Amino acid sequence: MRFGEGVYHCIKAQQFSHDFLEEICDLADKIRQIANTKAGMEYLSSILNHKQAMLYFVQPSTRTFLSFYSACQILGIKCAEVRDPKTSSEIKGESEEDTVRTFSSYFDLIIMRHPQANFAEKIAAMLDGTERPVPVINAGSGKDQHPTQALLDVYTLRRSFSHRGGIDGKQIVFAGDLLRGRTVRSLSTLLTKYRDVKQYFAAPPEFQIGQDILDFLDENGTDYVLTDDFEAVIKGADAIYMTRLQDEWDGADKTSARVEIERFSLRERHLRTLKADAVILHPLPRRLEIDVAIDSDPRAGYWRQVRNGMWARVALIATTFRRDRHILDYYLTNL
Repeated sequence: MRFGEGVYHCIKAQQFSHDFLEEICDLADKIRQIANTKAGMEYLSSILNHKQAMLYFVQPSTRTFLSFYSACQILGIKCAEVRDPKTSSEIKGESEEDTVRTFSSYFDLIIMRHPQANFAEKIAAMLDGTERPVPVINAGSGKDQHPTQALLDVYTLRRSFSHRGGIDGKQIVFAGDLLRGRTVRSLSTLLTKYRDVKQYFAAPPEFQIGQDILDFLDENGTDYVLTDDFEAVIKGADAIYMTRLQDEWDGADKTSARVEIERFSLRERHLRTLKADAVILHPLPRRLEIDVAIDSDPRAGYWRQVRNGMWARVALIATTFRRDRHILDYYLTNL
C-alpha cells in the first residue's frame, strides 16, 4: 500500500498482498458487526470526523461513487465532489494536475475516477513531492485498473466461500468483454494471491483477456484457460464473473457492433447446469448479460457484492488513516 514516503495510496491491485487482503476483509467483517448498534455507528462516525475527502469523478459512476461516499459518511468524513470538469476551473484551461493539487490544499483524501490510464499513479507521485502529500485512492483508471472493485470482489468471494474453505482451490470463470474490462484485469491479478485458483476466460476472440494479464498469470504460476465456449466452462465453476460490453472504449471502427457477445450471457436455463453452491457476480451496470429472472436465485451474488463494496471501502479508508487498530480495540472491548 505504500507509494511514497509516509503516505498510503491505493493505486494498483498489484499493491495488495495476501496478508493485506485478509486483514482488510477481517476488518470489514468487524466493522459490519460494530455498525449493527447505534453506539457502534456513533463510534465509527467519530474516528475520522476531523477529515475531509474530495471525490473527483470525471468518469460516469453510480455504485463506486455512492459506495465511497457512504463509506466516508460511516467514518464521519465530510465529502465534496467534482463530477463534471465543466464546473471547475478546467473549463478555463487549468490542467487536471493543477486542479487536483488545489484539492490537496483543502482535503485530506482524494478519491478519483478518471478515463486516462495511470492518471491516479501520476497524481499520487506528484503529490508526494509537495508539502501536503495527501493519500490518493484510485476508483477506476482507464481500461486497466480498478483496485478497490477487485478488493470488494475478493471480499465477496471470501464471504461466499466462508464455509467451503475460502478462495483457495476454486475455479473462477470470467465472461464477456474481458479485454476492456478493468474490473476483470484487477481481480484476475488479485486471485494470484490465493493457492490453486484456476481462472477461465470465456470471451469472443476480439475481446479476450489481454496478453499482459496472461503474462502476469504465467509469472505467478497461475493455471488458466482461454475459451469461447461459455456454456462448457460454467458447469464446473465455483464463481462466474459476468461483464457487460465495454463499448464506451470503441474507436472509430465500432468493434462492438461487429462482435457476437450474446453467446456470453447467463440465462435462466443455465441455472440448471450450475453448481448448487456456485456464486454469480457482476461489477455492474449490467445490460442483457444476466437475465433479471436470475436475481431471485440464491446464487446471484451481485447485489450482495454492491453492499460489500461499501464495507470493504470503509475498511480501506480506515486503514489508510491508520485507524484499523482503533476499530479492532473497540471490537474486542465492546463485542
